[in-house]
Amino acid sequence: MTGDALSQDPAELQGRIDSSKAHPARVYDVFLGGKDHYPADRDAAAAALAANPRGYLDVRHNRDFLRRAVTTLVEQDGIRQFLDIGTGLPTAENVHQIAQRIAPDSRVVYVDNDPVVLAHARALLTSGPEGRTDYIDADLRDPARILEQAAKTLDLDQPVALCLVAILHFVADEEAYPLVRELLDALPVGSRLVLTHLTEDLNPEKIRAVQRTYTERGFTFVLRSRAEVERFFTENSLEIADPGIVPAHRWRPDHAAPVPERPDESYLAGLDDIEKVRYHDINDVTDADINVYAGTAAKG
Repeated sequence: MTGDALSQDPAELQGRIDSSKAHPARVYDVFLGGKDHYPADRDAAAAALAANPRGYLDVRHNRDFLRRAVTTLVEQDGIRQFLDIGTGLPTAENVHQIAQRIAPDSRVVYVDNDPVVLAHARALLTSGPEGRTDYIDADLRDPARILEQAAKTLDLDQPVALCLVAILHFVADEEAYPLVRELLDALPVGSRLVLTHLTEDLNPEKIRAVQRTYTERGFTFVLRSRAEVERFFTENSLEIADPGIVPAHRWRPDHAAPVPERPDESYLAGLDDIEKVRYHDINDVTDADINVYAGTAAKG
């Protein structure tokens, strides 16, 4: 276990937290049933859920895609290194847990810049003895720092899976494409890109309503078409793996998404809609529910 996250001054971290404004990582935490968020984050999640009552399926299936993608890359492609940017708050089945269960020597570097995430980074650094994990306090918009720090844990002469999961829709076009290019340019042949992105292609009315709730709170929130999502792959000459860039629930489904234990109905009746989300089974998903494209690709 490593990571300068453990040496951060708690008072300094606390001073960086602006609990009056929603943050994407903490809003995501609300939808995943976590507890590491503030009223502003909960309000943003509740507004998004009101705009799209089954929108929690986007979040949960995005996460389940990551489980399947990491499993595939470790089991079938022999990938042993992961750079996960925009990690978010620790939750069940983080990348290192998935990868090291299959290949204990896997190495994972997490990157995020939210001080609340940083305060909980210890949970992301629980590597098994054969592997390594690290945490970098950095912004996606500073790829040079990310790569410099990641090289302390990862061997950048060996393949790395770059995970950009549900982060690029918070970055405008003029920044997003060059950032991805700079990160991929630093990685060797055989590396992978694991990417998910919100889109208005699939169910435009619902996701545009969600978009409004976020932009009203000051977020950059870019919905990209399939062609625009594919551009992250094609302009970097990556070989997209089957089945291509597809709605998240259709990327190699294994129907093994965890099913939460459901409490009794009297308890559920006392919860508000956002609190009930954590108990929903996501296996009843339909195409009308999902607004997320997902895909992986190899650098040749």
